[in-house]
Amino acid sequence: MITLTVNGEKRELEGPTKLTAFLETLDINPRYVAVAHNGSVLERQRWPEVVLQDGDVLEIVRMAGGG
Repeated sequence: MITLTVNGEKRELEGPTKLTAFLETLDINPRYVAVAHNGSVLERQRWPEVVLQDGDVLEIVRMAGGG
């Protein structure tokens, strides 16, 4: 088991997991979010190569529209 902090909350995963797979488990459409991994904003094209490890910190920000 590994533990992540996602938007300030602890989450446990079975083991190291690709970021893209983790976002799918959260039912997040990647077109509408920005992701920071351990304090650095990730470029979307790098997401498939990022593997989440024990102790990682994610901030997932959803885009909002309106006026």
